[in-house]
Amino acid sequence: MILAGLSDFIVGDLTDWVVDVIETIGYLGVALLVAVENLFPPIPSEVVLPAAGFTAGQGKANLVGMVVAATVGSLIGAWALYLIAAAIGPIRIHAFVVRYGKWLGVKAHDLDRAEDWFDDHANTAVLICRCVPLIRSLVSVPAGFRRMAPVPFTIYTLIGSVVWNSILIGAGYALGDKWEEVGEYVGTIQYVVIAAILGFVAWWIWTRFLSTSHKAARAEAEAAALAEFAEEDAERVSEGAGVDPVDADALTVVEQAAADAATEADLDANR
Repeated sequence: MILAGLSDFIVGDLTDWVVDVIETIGYLGVALLVAVENLFPPIPSEVVLPAAGFTAGQGKANLVGMVVAATVGSLIGAWALYLIAAAIGPIRIHAFVVRYGKWLGVKAHDLDRAEDWFDDHANTAVLICRCVPLIRSLVSVPAGFRRMAPVPFTIYTLIGSVVWNSILIGAGYALGDKWEEVGEYVGTIQYVVIAAILGFVAWWIWTRFLSTSHKAARAEAEAAALAEFAEEDAERVSEGAGVDPVDADALTVVEQAAADAATEADLDANR
């Protein structure tokens, strides 16, 4: 019932409103809508971008101008998420995982592996994810948490956004009055992404909560990851101009968890 109502809203009222905004304020409307879409998912790009292409096809705007406006909006939205995540920072994320990660099946070792992977593949991850429905906006979050270098983040966000925006705006331009069909094709891709996410969640639940062999293998890795977090976070705090009280408290949590994990690992080894 709720999903049906949401679907009707997206197909009907929201679509009409998006078209009105684009037709009223043109390029600025496209840029604002795309920027907000990065922060507020109920405004989907598969509605905004094809509508922009349709408007250009009617001669009310320039096709290239619409792509440029959408890309500017993409950069604004991506940087907003990046800055929010960067303000939170790695130290607080580490402390959050130490405190509450067990309820989600996420431990320091998991976060450590994810951080290492992102650090090694940051450019590729940002570039590709900017072209994938559902996760194209979210990739700015790990980039911010890891404080990815601003220039590569901007460049690869720009490239990925140009590709995505050009495809959807071009499709809306080519389809004309049938521009809303673009959403159907993007929806098919979204189902594939959702299936992959569900498969990952199933694997996650199995390895974190159900498989005893996986649990045993993770104990030593967890202690090592916590020790690494404590060392890295202490270095970050010492390098700062001043110590943020929140970061200092978070560091204390991580250091205590690292000490506890090391003690537990030693006890397990001596049993």
